[in-house]
Amino acid sequence: MDVSTIPLNRLYGDLAHLWPLVSPPSDYADEAPNWSQVLRERLGPGRHTLLELGCGGGHLLFHLTADFEATAVDISPEMLKNSMRLNPSVDHHLGDMRTVRLGRTFRAVIIHDAVDYMLTESDLRAAFATAAAHLEQGGVLIVTPDDFRETFRDCRVSSETHSQGTWDLTLIQFDHDPDPSDTMTETLMAFLVRDGGRLTLELDRHILGLFPTATWLSLMDEAGFDVERRRCPWRETEFVMLVGTRRAA
Repeated sequence: MDVSTIPLNRLYGDLAHLWPLVSPPSDYADEAPNWSQVLRERLGPGRHTLLELGCGGGHLLFHLTADFEATAVDISPEMLKNSMRLNPSVDHHLGDMRTVRLGRTFRAVIIHDAVDYMLTESDLRAAFATAAAHLEQGGVLIVTPDDFRETFRDCRVSSETHSQGTWDLTLIQFDHDPDPSDTMTETLMAFLVRDGGRLTLELDRHILGLFPTATWLSLMDEAGFDVERRRCPWRETEFVMLVGTRRAA
């Protein structure tokens, strides 16, 4: 089978109903305190306004809404529906993080791993411009790409199983870099879904961006941010936050 014939981004379309099983809100419970800590350090006490670009199913946001007044944007109508069910108090908007303009500013903008779908430097530049356009002077941008060019591991295989009610879902994921000379990688996903006694197999494919750390830092600086790299513990490993403070125009 030619993998290029597998449709793209089904997880954000006709398979979006699987998202609560693929990546349950509980999976973010260990990660979310790192976000809260950095936001509190930069913004101080109070219920600050926060915008998430690329909120997906809203599972990270679920852990932040008690402390922040949140607004969310995503390009997928199906994923927005998931987030709206989980986070009914959040103001949701359909939009592309590269172009959306809400006509207001916030104290903080966060972009979780949805930033991985920025495939070119132009895409990244546009996403950072969107963040800057929605931030007050001195506001904070936090970005957490899954991989940097220096840390990406080719031909990476992972699997996990989650259950909910009569449903069991096993995800087998393969990440690879078909062309190291460009800024894109490919992720193949196989979903084994068992509902009662019925087992189905669904295939999905995602094209993701991959950039050197220096590119991230340079483009955030170009967009008007003073940037700090922050290493945060997560389970048995760690992840890197890029924390930007909006400079005066």
